[in-house]
Amino acid sequence: MNLTLESLLILDMIDRKGSFAAAAVALDRVPSALTYSVRKLEDDLDVLLFDRRGHRAQLTPAGLQLLQEGRHLLLAASDLEQRVKRTATGRETELHIVLNSLIPFDKMLPVIEAFDREESGTRLRFTPGVLTGAWEKLIEGRANLVIGVTLDGPEVVRTSGRFQMQELGAVDWVFAVAPTHPLASATEPLSAELVRSHRAIAVGDNSQSLPTLTMGLLSGQETLTVATVADKLQAQLAGLGCGHLPRIWAEPYLATGALVEKQTLAAKPNDNFMVAWPKAEQGKSLKWFIQHLAQPHVRQSLIGPISMRDTA
Repeated sequence: MNLTLESLLILDMIDRKGSFAAAAVALDRVPSALTYSVRKLEDDLDVLLFDRRGHRAQLTPAGLQLLQEGRHLLLAASDLEQRVKRTATGRETELHIVLNSLIPFDKMLPVIEAFDREESGTRLRFTPGVLTGAWEKLIEGRANLVIGVTLDGPEVVRTSGRFQMQELGAVDWVFAVAPTHPLASATEPLSAELVRSHRAIAVGDNSQSLPTLTMGLLSGQETLTVATVADKLQAQLAGLGCGHLPRIWAEPYLATGALVEKQTLAAKPNDNFMVAWPKAEQGKSLKWFIQHLAQPHVRQSLIGPISMRDTA
């Protein structure tokens, strides 16, 4: 094969530096070596790559096309080299983390900043998860870690022995409605029959292949289903329905009167949340996250009070 990564690197450096001499200095080569490499590539391809008539080395249209496409190959080769090195040191190339929508992504930023200080080179990819959907990618082997799941997951989680879990913490739930909602002035505690007669706002299970679950809903209750906890909060603030909210989301609005807390006879959602991961193949970056998330102050920061900015 006439085209090599080395020849592409030489073309790239000449174009960036503007001359064969400057590129030779950057590559720690003598200018004649670069001139020879370029002329040989031109002969092999039977094309002219540089217009040498001016003081600055200018790519011909053919040379420009070769370099534009070749830079993708250089980037891919560099990425492959780094991935091989990370694998050799026990670091994962990428961690796919599923984050329960109960936890605002803003709360993960200090965790990411702490991980960046490790300079591991591991890429992070976050996707949202709700109910069974928070488990799905982990079960299918398409995620490395899930933050904010309950034990009320698929049966395979409880019976296969494939996963490990550690406590994240307990979430306090509050049944809340807008002050304009009919339940705001109803006598407490609200009966299940009374709550059932009003539309509930629910966050939909985002599982694609596993049986979906519901949480905090009454049989036969009309439901408006939304994508995230933030969407649920906004719908309840608008008086479009009722339902349980994590107190950490509702607290700022309870304090201002934008939401009204009501006591109910209906059971609250499960309040025990966990961090889960596969037992097999734990690389150094996954182990770092597991250990970091085990720290009490980190756990509390993820499920503790949030600001109104977090809910926007």
